[in-house]
Amino acid sequence: MAYVPGVALLVALVAGCSAGSDADDPAADSKPGSPTVSAAPPGKYRTLPESCSAVPRSTLKDLLPGAAGLPQEQQDKVYEGTATVTYDTDRKVGCRWKSDAPDASRNLSIDFERVVSYDPAVSDDDRARDVYAKKEDAAALPTSSGVTPSETPSGSASASASGSGTPSGSPSGISSASPSADPSGSPSGTDPDEDLRPRLLDGLGDAAFLDDALTRAGSTAQHRTVSVVFRTSNVIVTVQYTEQPARVTEVPDSRELQEKAQALARKLDEALSD
Repeated sequence: MAYVPGVALLVALVAGCSAGSDADDPAADSKPGSPTVSAAPPGKYRTLPESCSAVPRSTLKDLLPGAAGLPQEQQDKVYEGTATVTYDTDRKVGCRWKSDAPDASRNLSIDFERVVSYDPAVSDDDRARDVYAKKEDAAALPTSSGVTPSETPSGSASASASGSGTPSGSPSGISSASPSADPSGSPSGTDPDEDLRPRLLDGLGDAAFLDDALTRAGSTAQHRTVSVVFRTSNVIVTVQYTEQPARVTEVPDSRELQEKAQALARKLDEALSD
């Protein structure tokens, strides 16, 4: 049997314990001073409201005057609205309403989109900010000088002014048009200094804009669609309000539609904040 001096044996045992300790310690391989990556904070909203119940009946009566003359059962059906078909109600919900009257028909729609970032380095709010920015760019709002950018991701203002544009279900599909593009589009008594053009809005959510499109499809009457889109934290809300007069010669009142669409958007913003 080989003889091992006591001191040498002690050194060997200590060395073995040290090696085992380093192997079991997951931090042993980490380099000193390496940064720690923390996940971005989640958005404020984890759920969405029930869309068809989001608008008070009193507001619906104001926005859909044609329903007032219907029998009670039909009125109730109009005010109930029709929910938008979506595949993930945690991420997107919406509702549609429509009323017809002898003088005009009106359509109202609201959509809620909850944006979620799947990148741990990007917050839900930052991702929602990017989604909203694309919607705003697609609307091609006029600049402060009144000039609409010539290159837009969607329809151009000239298409809307000529009546060739057709609004779709989202603001990106609506050709921006100044209500003053058609002289008959300005309601009588409107303050000429009042800016009714598509524009950014203050005091609504974290960011907001309004789009206004006056279009004509074939020989039918002109219809005007006012869209208000706003973002609050990681939720983006879209309100669309459309009027189509029964007479081909009539033009929907831009100021009235804008005021009502904005008022509804602000109510929805307040409800989200509660």
